[in-house]
Amino acid sequence: MTETNTRVLFNSTPEGLPVPGNFRLDETPVPEPGAGQFLLRNLYLSLDPYQRMLMGGGWTYSPNVLKPGDLMVGRVLGEVVQTNNPDFPVGTHVVGRLGWQTHVVSDGTDLDFVIDAKPGVPLSAYLGVCGSTGVTAWVGLKITGQPKAGETVVVSAAAGSVGSCVGQLARDMGCRAVGIAGGPDKCKLVVDDFGFDACIDYKAPDLAGQLTAAAPDGVDVYFDNVGGEILETVMGQCNRLARIPVCGVLARYNETGEAYGNRNMHLFFDKSLKMEGFVLNAHKAIWPQARAELETMVADGRMAYRETVADGIAAAPEAFIGMLQGKNLGKQLVKLT
Repeated sequence: MTETNTRVLFNSTPEGLPVPGNFRLDETPVPEPGAGQFLLRNLYLSLDPYQRMLMGGGWTYSPNVLKPGDLMVGRVLGEVVQTNNPDFPVGTHVVGRLGWQTHVVSDGTDLDFVIDAKPGVPLSAYLGVCGSTGVTAWVGLKITGQPKAGETVVVSAAAGSVGSCVGQLARDMGCRAVGIAGGPDKCKLVVDDFGFDACIDYKAPDLAGQLTAAAPDGVDVYFDNVGGEILETVMGQCNRLARIPVCGVLARYNETGEAYGNRNMHLFFDKSLKMEGFVLNAHKAIWPQARAELETMVADGRMAYRETVADGIAAAPEAFIGMLQGKNLGKQLVKLT
């Protein structure tokens, strides 16, 4: 093939929020698939907060921090355009963590799943609400949070791809869903488009007072995407035996100084709270069940979602930086072709 494979490489370690110079565009010939392999033309790239941790220069739980010259890590949705593998005919659509690039060769062992698109579900949704994003919400809420009908579920970063899904799953389970988001426009989106019962603005004064008004019966499940002061505030209004699934700590991803220390940890004893972090890869056996349920909810209109889509792989760094600043609504994607 005469096409070029355009890639985004890690160039340097950020100090706080990444800047465009921390990334570098690179072009190589499109690879030829060998025996048992196939060539993918990637259609969409998923941008996610965890990728910031892999860049170093701040807090991370991963030992696999990127080095200059490494391919940026990320999931893509690709289409088979050339094949030497009968299990992956031309036209097959797949999702895998194959990096920020327009083309890649695979033998199928490095894929998350092959897409069997359900009517009424757009292809791009398999990188978001019907992919790892939605499954993250499903696992964190249902497996870790275990809400019961009639309980109150609060979720931070509620206008984002995971948070918006959590609230809708909670509503579908008969719970009261309360979101936390930044700014009146995002709060309006959370209630009007995503169907939450209420949303509070963490940028407005008196977060604790807002939470009391939105969750008058207290908090039974807090799906934590941010950590920091918001976590501390919500913990103060948790009911006895409340569960706190920890999905992420957005407040720390660009942090370079001393981490915020919660001052009410005694509540774990006082109220018998349970906080549990979860990693998606530990629940791979349940991914198909979660995806099937999410597909059905999207297809029959019970699950709304938003996408912010940047155009072209060269736009990926700026889109990624914007996502970390909260400029996106819903899932941040890059359309590659």
